[in-house]
Amino acid sequence: MTGRVIAGRYELATILGQGGMGQVWTAYDRRLDRRVAVKLLRPDRVAGPTGSDAADELRRRFVRECRVTAQVDHPGLVTVHDAGNDADDLFLVMQYVEGADLADHLAEHDPYPWPWAVAVAAQLCAVLSAVHAVPIVHRDLKPRNVMVRPDGTVTVLDLGVASVLDTDTTRLTHTGSPIGSPAYMAPEQAMGGAVGPYTDLYALGVLLHELLSGDVPFAGSTALGVLHRHLYEPPLPVRHLRAEVPAQLEALVLRLLSKDPQARPASAQEVYETLAPLLPARGAPAGPLDPTRPFLRPHAPWPDRAAADRAPAPVARPSAPDPRSPAHARPDVARAVDEVKQLLVEGRITQAVDILGGILPAAAAEHGEHSPVVRILRKQYAATLMDDGQYRRALPELRRLADDRTAGAGPADAQTLQFRYDAAQCLEQLGEPAAALAEYRAVLPYYENTYGAFTSDPGRAFDIRHRIGHLLLAVGDHAAGRGQLQTLLYDAERVYGPHHPLPVELRRQLEHQRDVRGG
Repeated sequence: MTGRVIAGRYELATILGQGGMGQVWTAYDRRLDRRVAVKLLRPDRVAGPTGSDAADELRRRFVRECRVTAQVDHPGLVTVHDAGNDADDLFLVMQYVEGADLADHLAEHDPYPWPWAVAVAAQLCAVLSAVHAVPIVHRDLKPRNVMVRPDGTVTVLDLGVASVLDTDTTRLTHTGSPIGSPAYMAPEQAMGGAVGPYTDLYALGVLLHELLSGDVPFAGSTALGVLHRHLYEPPLPVRHLRAEVPAQLEALVLRLLSKDPQARPASAQEVYETLAPLLPARGAPAGPLDPTRPFLRPHAPWPDRAAADRAPAPVARPSAPDPRSPAHARPDVARAVDEVKQLLVEGRITQAVDILGGILPAAAAEHGEHSPVVRILRKQYAATLMDDGQYRRALPELRRLADDRTAGAGPADAQTLQFRYDAAQCLEQLGEPAAALAEYRAVLPYYENTYGAFTSDPGRAFDIRHRIGHLLLAVGDHAAGRGQLQTLLYDAERVYGPHHPLPVELRRQLEHQRDVRGG
């Protein structure tokens, strides 16, 4: 395949690695005269036996997820230059990163100095803080996905790739296994439950344990055996293996490896603050690829944007001028709406979000906050934010829409329930499983009352029950989660028959969980 040109621009040169779902190549960008890395994915291999429709859906989600990933701007993340599809392959064009991956770096420095481990973990916290603020969950943080560059900085690879393969937190691959690497997989991920920032923090704990001890905390001859140990065995404290490791560092690793996500640190920012007193003081680095080098001038993660659920106000385009400006006392709302429609047709969601966010205050001033025009605009704004993966900004809009609709039409109104369901999805994506669980449980009775006799398609009720089951697994209530999925399987088979995709997926998930529990 050497010499193949992707998208008429990227000439493949040398293969760097390959797996069951694709390959990574060094390539040459003919247009900008630079070396890049190109990841090729095969949709048919990922989608499995579900057919071409699933492969087409994967292509659509791939482009969407790459757009969301591109919102993260951090020096510790590999830069994404381009994405799309070429023939039968999806491609992702990334910055080419020089250096050694962390697995090789560890092998070359055994035992790994514990200050180096602290420096690597602190840099990873800075990256995860930015990633989780979007929000994105990496899902596959491991040494092979971390590069140590010659200047000692670490760069995280493959952000968004696992998300592309598993955007819906309840979805498994066609093999019935959750996305991720078993040695670094959190218990909730091993059980096929919902994932969140807490899942990446568990993987960080595994990685830190490996740097300090030379091995992962849970190993085994089979993937199922490893997942079983993640679920049921306590990790060996690292000071049992290396007495010179500081006690507070050992305590942090054990917190990160908690089986219950709620017992882990609340955020990557909190982990950084715990590591900060252990970071090396000023001095001379040991040489190239020394991960303590960046801390000669320490840099913390960016401010925690999640703490202020407020995003910067979008900059209005010329078609949607600032309503406070005297020159634009009556903005052309209708024109802005037409432009948004055209942008959405063209798939330019980010621009559509900016226009909607800019025109809403003007429309409210002109027509009134509770006018039909403003309600329609706000509904479109919230939906577009969700389509763009901006769940943190969508959530308050959905809550306002739900409250307004409840006041006018009542809590059982179909549109009220849709707003609340979408809000629950935002909470789920933002890594707040307990809050998402409460919201899903609150709306479920209304859908069950509607479809209780199964006289119509109970798809939404089944979907909510499915999500509740996976969220129960995510918060560590495995028995309740399995019970929820088992009951759902019975009802889904009764309504749809045993060969419908939902019962087939449920049986696969339950079988996987039984295999994991059995080790």
